[in-house]
Amino acid sequence: MARAQDTRKEILDVAERAILQKGFEATSIEEIVAAVGITKSGFFYHFPDKNTLAHDLLKRYIETETKLFDDLFDRARELNDDPLHAMLIGLKLLAELLDDLPNGHPGCLVASACYQDRLFDDNVRNLNKQAMLSWRKRFHTMFLEIAEAYPPKEKVDLVSLSDMISTIVDGGIIVARALNEPDVLVKQVLQLRTYIKLLFKPD
Repeated sequence: MARAQDTRKEILDVAERAILQKGFEATSIEEIVAAVGITKSGFFYHFPDKNTLAHDLLKRYIETETKLFDDLFDRARELNDDPLHAMLIGLKLLAELLDDLPNGHPGCLVASACYQDRLFDDNVRNLNKQAMLSWRKRFHTMFLEIAEAYPPKEKVDLVSLSDMISTIVDGGIIVARALNEPDVLVKQVLQLRTYIKLLFKPD
């Protein structure tokens, strides 16, 4: 049983690296089984089809990202009870975490699933949508608390502001990879942090 779990994890690891590098469509089952050292029947024992693989990959990725956000922003709130300062600390911690990655962020499976939406079934699309909505809800709740304590200096849609965090991270990954400049993502997160600080912090 442990061996089967190890093989399943290895399939997911190999597939994730390949998909982040070149996309879902360009990643074949043949190259995955060759890299893992199993047969096709061994692959299909764990994943009946490629959509099941995509679903399980995306689910694992979302769970990892959710835990990362939980840990970062819970830690930020422990360091400062003030909602605005906790948000600013959380974004700084996120930037520091991203800056520690030796070759930059490898990519985002959620973004990859959006780009290649037509390749997936409803289960994968719905999982992706629910992840985006959960991240929107997380940050919207935080911004509502901030706005109550610090009315924004400009009229702002807090839902759109909440989506901006995901947009900045995913967009930063794309630009960093396109320019081969890993620090672009970190700089974008810090720019967002500055914007939020200027938007809410009193004079």
